[in-house]
Amino acid sequence: MSLRIWALGLLLTWCGGAMAAEEFRECADCPQMVAIGAGKVLMGSPAHEPGRFDSEGPQHVVSVKAFALGKYPVTSDEFLAFLRGRGYQPKPCNPTLELGWHQGPRGLAYPPSQNEPPRWPAVCLDHTDALAYVAWLNQQVKAAHPGISGTPYRLPSEAEWEYAARAGTSTARWWGDAIGSGNANCNGCGSPFDNHLLGPVDAFAANPFGVVGMLGNAWEWTADCWHPSYVGAPADGSAWTAQPCAKYVLRGGAWNNVPIFIRSAARSGAGGDGDYDYSSLAGFRVARSLP
Repeated sequence: MSLRIWALGLLLTWCGGAMAAEEFRECADCPQMVAIGAGKVLMGSPAHEPGRFDSEGPQHVVSVKAFALGKYPVTSDEFLAFLRGRGYQPKPCNPTLELGWHQGPRGLAYPPSQNEPPRWPAVCLDHTDALAYVAWLNQQVKAAHPGISGTPYRLPSEAEWEYAARAGTSTARWWGDAIGSGNANCNGCGSPFDNHLLGPVDAFAANPFGVVGMLGNAWEWTADCWHPSYVGAPADGSAWTAQPCAKYVLRGGAWNNVPIFIRSAARSGAGGDGDYDYSSLAGFRVARSLP
């Protein structure tokens, strides 16, 4: 598998992502991944884009190497497999209501809500929880494929996230500038779930890169520290980090956000350990480096 992914990375780099999306899954509990070719993206939003925030500028060109991204956000089922396998206990995302993931006896684990659909995005998670899952995932992959070295799985950089969300487009959303109807889940997106509850990760169409649900439904953590603008941002697609990192970047918007947050350039910052807008709910999807 590692040799196949290496060859795939080279092919996608040469083709600039023009070929049909290549999907793979490296272990039984691994997320389904989509290989994305190298390319460039004009990151951020123009001054005339409706709903634009100052944190989305200045626009700048970023070169992104070939990588793979989760076709969907990590699902409730996938996160439960991690909890059962690792014995990890996330902090409650709402201590007052005791809302959170729970470890039970005999290797059992439970999601935040009763009868939670297995294909919902795993939410009610902070940045620390996302990193714990990634560490476990790397262990699973290396156990399944001993030839794989290092830690290939990680959170996507903010640049990789926007590159994948735009999928070669320059409009506010990959399907166009207007929010339309039935393209995403938000407060005003015209879906059956709007401002009511999460939808399944595969409830909406894939974008031209083959990834699904990057706008709306649930915010997604990235690897970057929060910066209030792009002044000084790296141009090579890498994560923009700092020590210490007081806040991390969230992308994509959620089921209860109005459409101005459901844009490819929209971004927010929140604390790394339990300090974020719980009303929005946050999850994540994983990225994989390609040699």
